[in-house]
Amino acid sequence: MGAEQPETIAAIVAAHRAGTMTPAQTVARTYQRIREHNDPAIFISLRDEKDAIAEAEKLAAKDAASLPLYGVPVAVKDNIDALGLPTTAACPAFSYTPTHDSTAVERLRAAGAIIIGKTNLDQFATGLVGVRSPYGIPKNSIREDLIPGGSSSGSAVAVGAGLVPLTLGTDTAGSGRVPAMLNNIVGLKPSLGMISTAGLVPACRTLDCISVFTLTVDDAALALSVMAGPDQADPFSRDRPLGALAPFPANLRLGVPRNGQLIFFGDKKAEAAYGEALKRWTALGAELVEFDLEPFYETARLLYEGPWVAERYLVIKNLLASAPDSIHPVTREITAAGARLTAAETFSALYRLHGLRKIAERTFANIDALVLPTAPTAYTTAQVLANPIELNSRLGTYTNFVNLLDLCGLAVPAAMRADGIPFGITLLAPTGRDAMLASIGRVFHADTKLTVGARGVTQAPLAKLPASSDDEIPIAVVGAHLSGMALNGELKALNAKLIESTKTAPDYKLYALKTAPPKPGLLRIETGKGASIELEIWSLTSSAFGKFVNAIPAPMAIGTIRLADGRSVKGFLVEPEVLGEARDITAYGGWRAYMKEAATT
Repeated sequence: MGAEQPETIAAIVAAHRAGTMTPAQTVARTYQRIREHNDPAIFISLRDEKDAIAEAEKLAAKDAASLPLYGVPVAVKDNIDALGLPTTAACPAFSYTPTHDSTAVERLRAAGAIIIGKTNLDQFATGLVGVRSPYGIPKNSIREDLIPGGSSSGSAVAVGAGLVPLTLGTDTAGSGRVPAMLNNIVGLKPSLGMISTAGLVPACRTLDCISVFTLTVDDAALALSVMAGPDQADPFSRDRPLGALAPFPANLRLGVPRNGQLIFFGDKKAEAAYGEALKRWTALGAELVEFDLEPFYETARLLYEGPWVAERYLVIKNLLASAPDSIHPVTREITAAGARLTAAETFSALYRLHGLRKIAERTFANIDALVLPTAPTAYTTAQVLANPIELNSRLGTYTNFVNLLDLCGLAVPAAMRADGIPFGITLLAPTGRDAMLASIGRVFHADTKLTVGARGVTQAPLAKLPASSDDEIPIAVVGAHLSGMALNGELKALNAKLIESTKTAPDYKLYALKTAPPKPGLLRIETGKGASIELEIWSLTSSAFGKFVNAIPAPMAIGTIRLADGRSVKGFLVEPEVLGEARDITAYGGWRAYMKEAATT
């Protein structure tokens, strides 16, 4: 076993599509590895292996090209609902059986993923250490004496150890970033509201994110694209488009703290590794720009010293009253403080936070992203058990302010220190810039040439991005503008170039409209409830794109179309009010197949 086997999502999906490995074989391999790894503290519950393999076998009847996570085994942090498995939040007295999937898990399944179990965590997602669970302490996948990091401990270790290529964590104060660093993997913390939190046991409802752990940035970006999108079931959901991965920008400006502002708690090796990471960014062509980190530190202090602890208290106040001994003593001590906060203190902290957000906005006025250590140092399990609250708080030095300031974050491995401890950096940017962080983070991670996770797996060369120039705009066509069809000449007259033939995500219906010449109408419906429709992507210069779009007659419209591989592209959609007389031709899978049959009848 090892590097020659497909380990990343990209490699596993490619093997499944090529037929060199089946989803059932990959799922069976996961269970075999879990047995061999023999750490009962990673998973709180596991699906029956036969059930998971049976589900993987059923995928054979589906179109692999339309499923971006075709046969990928996934584990889910046990504060996120997955049908068929209990949700415990690492507290047996709190445990319940959900009646349906969380939205995030539902979208993963719709994309072809196989859920195999629920992972351990710091109880009620309170902690960055991974040692606060009655289900045991998962062993760090890189060095067994180190803490695994938390609160998403089991999720990070499961990816680091090569048990699964994708896990869900959560991130309120750094729980999707600190364990990523400590296990030499990628941790993606999306913009607030980008992934629905419906079906998540809250830590702080106003700040919670579902996060992603993978071996590579490209894998994390793909997983995010599958789950991102608004959700009526989540009042904190936001409809923000997720951009596509782009080439490394020419004039990248990265913020680094002023001299003397960084804190490493005496860890000279971490400090040196951060310095080396900055040199790497400079060599890649980035310009480093100093900024004042102090307002960010002040924001971080608000998280546990301010009223947001009351949000954690709300989640467990009934349990605190009825069965306080069922709560981990450290979690109980931290959370009980939330009961004593007043409304006046809350508003006072909110006013200060708004002021700090304005300072952060000004910081980003001439900086694309901040580059900071993911954590200032690393601790052993023995050290943390001896000093649980202070050492945990130190680990949040560069993470606690992020969600309060509405930033997105990407934690990427940067170095393996001489003492065998992994070091990582985190990129931070204002909300909505997730794709930009992934676009630069993937290049940095590849440049380190580090192996991924703990199995010594070599990084594959970076996948080529779809060719485009700054002036080119891609557009998806599904009907009369397809190559060889009636209106394709309109594109060619504007010197459009065919980029690729692909399919939509399985979220669409196709209708034959009563127009001359005949045209179809593509309609977006509920995620996973439609079909994948064949399309072509053409590219136009921005001026040609403007002319083309301007000439489009009603009821056609240009909107955002989600592709089978998770990307989004502008393309033809139809206004739904004209569909009363239209024929549903979704079953044909595309306009070409429908027109071919129409020509013979």
